[in-house]
Amino acid sequence: MTPAGSPGSGVKPARTLFGHPPGLTVLFTTQMWAEFSFFGLQALLVYYMTKHLGFSQAKSSLIYGAYGGAAFFSPFFGGLIADRWLGRTKAVILGGTMMMFGHFAMASEALLFPALVLVALGNGLFIPPLAIQVGSLYAADDPRKAYAYSAYYMGINLGGLLAPLVCGTLGELYGWHWGFTAAGIGMAIGLIIYCSFLRMLPPEPARDAAAKERASVVPIIARNVAILLLMIAMVVLFRVGYEQSGNVIALWVADRTDRSIDLFGLGLTIPATWFQSINPLLIILGTPLLIRIWRRRKAQETVPHLLRRMAIGCVIASAALFVMVAAAFVSGPQGAPVSALWVLAYFVLLTLGELFVIPVGLTLVESLAPLRFASMAMGGWYIAKFLGSLLAGFMGAYWLVIAPSAFFALGASSTLVAAGCLYSMSRFLRSSDRQAANEG
Repeated sequence: MTPAGSPGSGVKPARTLFGHPPGLTVLFTTQMWAEFSFFGLQALLVYYMTKHLGFSQAKSSLIYGAYGGAAFFSPFFGGLIADRWLGRTKAVILGGTMMMFGHFAMASEALLFPALVLVALGNGLFIPPLAIQVGSLYAADDPRKAYAYSAYYMGINLGGLLAPLVCGTLGELYGWHWGFTAAGIGMAIGLIIYCSFLRMLPPEPARDAAAKERASVVPIIARNVAILLLMIAMVVLFRVGYEQSGNVIALWVADRTDRSIDLFGLGLTIPATWFQSINPLLIILGTPLLIRIWRRRKAQETVPHLLRRMAIGCVIASAALFVMVAAAFVSGPQGAPVSALWVLAYFVLLTLGELFVIPVGLTLVESLAPLRFASMAMGGWYIAKFLGSLLAGFMGAYWLVIAPSAFFALGASSTLVAAGCLYSMSRFLRSSDRQAANEG
């Protein structure tokens, strides 16, 4: 079935967000509010555990890493449930409802761990089918599809931008429970939007279409799955360094960053949670610019080309971590506070690298995944975030044990290894495709 508004459908494409189908706006805003709730909890979690519950830094980092890992391991099973039993729409609604109640439960200290479990499991049901629905809005040959996930990713980060400013401010200034409650309200808004505009979303895939795909293109599917597995493995290495932005970097901002500003003679201190809004703000500002640049180049968005773009992103992300290596040397062994410009430079480079890696990876997953396992394949993509968060949490437990410069250098090394492997994959596939074309 050809989605409305795609080439060959006979329906004039509706111009909404960057000229994309109207369903993208629905998915964009649904995901935005879901991320508002998720990042609202994330922005508060480490501070809540260390400052309110009295947990040690090491214990808090381990819990943070385990929760983040579980939230992005469960999508593999959530995607399987969506593909085999529930269907995409029902899985999104059920997962969002679980997340909403989990965020509200965070308002009770006694329900900390059950609430985190509920959010993690709900996230697993919610995000894979919702992300797959983005690609299902387009025909396979629709050129807009290559940029759809960049626009969608901007929605994710709009929620991430608002979350620390709203939930973080409420939590730090008025009480942690107010911040968690605001996160629950955000998830409720996302569910209302999604359920109100179901008519604009793509229909569930037909069972016979998946069977026909399996019978006709088995060799191609095997090749695509191999590419996806290797790519996901490299994204794990990228995530090891990247996921420190909400863990150790949050502690760096609180303890080793000069957050004071002199505004009209008033000595003010920037709340530490506000720094978590730098990354999503830069994504919102940078995404339209990058889309415009990539469109002007008119390069064919082949798999080797996209893998090379991801390799470039990993190199840029490693540069962000080397900035923090330099900041650690400036801070010295006594941990003297340093200028906030160091953290700003870190987030600028990290965000640019992220824009070259994450939306491109989402595009590859949707394009290469077998139809009958599409949601599960998207869940497999999030396993990279699970493993990265888990490893980042274990690394964070040693934050006060090893020198900060060595800590950040380890993260930079991990992303550089990922860059090298992705670039090698790109060259191999390009050479293989040329050889196949010559033989044909």
